[in-house]
Amino acid sequence: MKAQGQQRRSKPKDAGRRVKKKISVLAAERVEYVDYKDVNLLRRFMSDRAKIRARRVSGNDSQQQREVARAIKNAREMALLPYTSRVTTQRGPRADRGDRGDRGDRGDRGDRGPRPEALVDAPSVEEVDVDVAIDVDLDAEVAANGDEEA
Repeated sequence: MKAQGQQRRSKPKDAGRRVKKKISVLAAERVEYVDYKDVNLLRRFMSDRAKIRARRVSGNDSQQQREVARAIKNAREMALLPYTSRVTTQRGPRADRGDRGDRGDRGDRGDRGPRPEALVDAPSVEEVDVDVAIDVDLDAEVAANGDEEA
């Protein structure tokens, strides 16, 4: 009977590929003290959403990562760096949501009780649209007739 170490013969993970060790920016530039006021250096350790980059991404050792994280947090507190950066994407017009239209006005309002009377007596959408349509028609007539009076 074979020993357990001899039974399992699996190949090592990523045997054919060597991963190059990432070199830290701090080591490359020979920075001995990470200052919270050095915003340009600290931004290199932050993502576009203002998150602190991980050690495996930045190449820092654990002590350097602690110093960088502390400096970034101090700079955020002093309003030199943002806590978050919002990344907005351009979206097209809203598409029809299909069968999701059941989320509108629900009959029962749960524990909130009945609606206030001010909201019930508000003008409806049809009334507002009719007024706008009349104004647009008058503008179109004035433009067609060439009259300056309205």
